[in-house]
Amino acid sequence: MDLISTMSIYLYTITSVAIVSLISFAGAFALAIKAQRLEKLTLTLVALSAGTLLGDVFFHLLPETIEHNGSLLVWGWILIGIITFFVLEKLVCWRHCHVPTSEKHPHPLGLMNLIGDGLHNFLDGIIIAGSFLVSIPLGIATTLAVITHEIPQEISDFGVLIHAGYSKSRALFLSFF
Repeated sequence: MDLISTMSIYLYTITSVAIVSLISFAGAFALAIKAQRLEKLTLTLVALSAGTLLGDVFFHLLPETIEHNGSLLVWGWILIGIITFFVLEKLVCWRHCHVPTSEKHPHPLGLMNLIGDGLHNFLDGIIIAGSFLVSIPLGIATTLAVITHEIPQEISDFGVLIHAGYSKSRALFLSFF
């Protein structure tokens, strides 16, 4: 691979990741919504977030992974993942609570969401970069696929952050960061 093609791969990758990062501002639509309406919409956005992730896992990722790697290996990694995130949840001290979220009583759900979203975005970047290494058209197709799943996920993540007690502007900033 010559220098020019290597540089074009870097340029395509960085541009694609920058575009995907800007998708995090999809939650900005909530800035225009009145507080009462946003509060009603928040639970729907939390449900959308959970449903999007679970649907992706059970309908796309697990079947394909089991097909290529065998079920024993896949289920072992799933168990490791469940245990890892159980421990992470306990470290963040998440608990069931009936006290409404406020500045004096924040819920760590938002922190857990930010950690998961950070890992998710890191892996998206790796997938985009890897696909550009294979070919430019594959990289573009992968970027478009990531953008399509990123839009509803970022909007629902914004809802989770609002539900966790963050202000609109703070939630938007943290989503982008």
